[in-house]
Amino acid sequence: MKPHHGTLILILGILSLFMCGIFTGIPAWVMANSDLREMDAGTMDPSGRGATQAGKVCGIISVVLAALCMLLVLAMFVLGFGFWAYHAQPPPLR
Repeated sequence: MKPHHGTLILILGILSLFMCGIFTGIPAWVMANSDLREMDAGTMDPSGRGATQAGKVCGIISVVLAALCMLLVLAMFVLGFGFWAYHAQPPPLR
């Protein structure tokens, strides 16, 4: 049986929540899916299943939060630009 990567995945997931965002969240998510698939197939040591699942959840949460933050920034930019473009027009002539 191959050794599990549960500890590494958990560390990547925790780092994604507190410091690195999607740069470690996506690898944690992908690695966890691969390891869990191999554990289910019986080719990888299943003793790290809990850490692997926890790292996957942390990675998913960080990716979702990062996507929401990006959408919020984009919405603020679009709405802010529209507000300033509307109010930057000269007053109508009489």
